Amino acid sequence: MSSQIFRSASKAARSLRSASAFRSSRFYSEGRTAAAAAAVSFSGKLPILASAYGRTGSGNAYNGWVSGALALPAAVYMLQEQEAHAAEMERTFIAIKPDGVQRSLIAEIISRFERKGFKLVAIKIVVPSKNFAEKHYHDLKERPFFNGLCDFLSSGPVVAMVWEGEGVIKYGRKLIGATDPQKSEPGTIRGDLAVVVGRNIIHGSDGPETAKDEINLWFKPEELVNYTNNAEKWVYGDN
Repeated sequence: MSSQIFRSASKAARSLRSASAFRSSRFYSEGRTAAAAAAVSFSGKLPILASAYGRTGSGNAYNGWVSGALALPAAVYMLQEQEAHAAEMERTFIAIKPDGVQRSLIAEIISRFERKGFKLVAIKIVVPSKNFAEKHYHDLKERPFFNGLCDFLSSGPVVAMVWEGEGVIKYGRKLIGATDPQKSEPGTIRGDLAVVVGRNIIHGSDGPETAKDEINLWFKPEELVNYTNNAEKWVYGDN
């Protein structure tokens, strides 16, 4: 009986996770309802558990099963709530180029995104191959500077990141500044930390489709983390 309840809980969790419509607010509410229904369903089986374990002489075991069975739907709900919250947030790809890494600007750049209120959900340091760099800059293949751009990106370590938050793609570009540091406003990353176009220290996705493609190029799905940051209620509030 215990294994049956655990299998039912796992099935409920997988069912909620696999529902693509769960991404919308309407089905997010239905996810709450499903979790509540699961709780009622499991609690209805508690008398059976009680008879199986016996109320007398094994009160601790029974109480443990009661709390455990009731906690399962709650855990399912909490997992789905975090995933739904993550689905509502936008994600962008940000890379600190070899010049930014060599100039020890990693912490400075990360802190600017964190201070804004964005959340880091993936990060790694890699040395891209020339072929990989060409895939990253594929949309600039016809430009005369394409080859030099790829040579530079593959010349040393790159810190690849995925940041999450409301409007993170558009505002991430504002944080970065114009491609030409000379035209970047003071207060932006390039405006404060870079001098010439060829060494502008950072890359950021310029739109939703680009962000999706670049994240898929640089990261495997399992490398992206869904979690709730305790500071989010102070960034977004309850609305």
